[in-house]
Amino acid sequence: MGRSVLITGCSSGIGAAAARGLRARGWTVIAAARKPEDVARLQAEGFAATRIDHHDSASIARGWAEAVALAGGRVDALFNNAGHGMPGAAEDLPRGALEEVFSSNLFGVHELTCHAIRHMRETGAGRIVQHSSVVGFTALKWRAAYVATKHALEGLTNTMRVELRGTGIHVSILNTGPVTSGFRDRSMAQFDRWIDLGASRHAGFYRTKWTARREAGRDLFELGPEAVVKKLVHALEHPRPRRRYYITLPAYAAAVLTRVLPGALQDRIIDRL
Repeated sequence: MGRSVLITGCSSGIGAAAARGLRARGWTVIAAARKPEDVARLQAEGFAATRIDHHDSASIARGWAEAVALAGGRVDALFNNAGHGMPGAAEDLPRGALEEVFSSNLFGVHELTCHAIRHMRETGAGRIVQHSSVVGFTALKWRAAYVATKHALEGLTNTMRVELRGTGIHVSILNTGPVTSGFRDRSMAQFDRWIDLGASRHAGFYRTKWTARREAGRDLFELGPEAVVKKLVHALEHPRPRRRYYITLPAYAAAVLTRVLPGALQDRIIDRL
């Protein structure tokens, strides 16, 4: 039997690259996106596709059921890729902004994963891969909401992995650093929506350095989405998948530094980034 995988966030970037890469390897890919027009485009590209909106429980349940049907009754793997950023200093984040990014990056991911776990327990095996970030185990300034959601996702996933020992369900985390995608543009749209520049003590920074960053090209050490797909393939296909995969040099470096440096020195380094 062929292998089947549900991938969320397939409208562009890493999700789209993962869908194409796994299809080329013989996987039956069910590509999920939030917007109906993106689902239609994916279908036009030959993918089995469904709509999943992390903010809508009915959409999650319906999307999962459609994915199982499109896979012929069995989904072998789930790649939780969908989510969005929310730039801005912690003190500038309204409650609504924080609730929205947690809904997208944690609550919706968890709800979909629970559907997958129940299904995989019935079938006796499965792979779940969570798309985290370098900020899942460290912090960066001006990204408080995104950092908080990824820290929460890692805690939830680590607990889940231990609880699922012996079930045949393997859970892995991808810790990405800078990867080429539309993530930055979508994140800045959230910044424009939620951050009140006129009321922020950081307004000068936002209008100068932050604006320059959003208009810049590639980040230092940025890799293409194929780097993520390579690690995803290992997590899905290797008989002994790793618990965690680091992607990009900054992710590897941060993993080492958070282990060996005292907290005060880590804070000084982060303050200069």
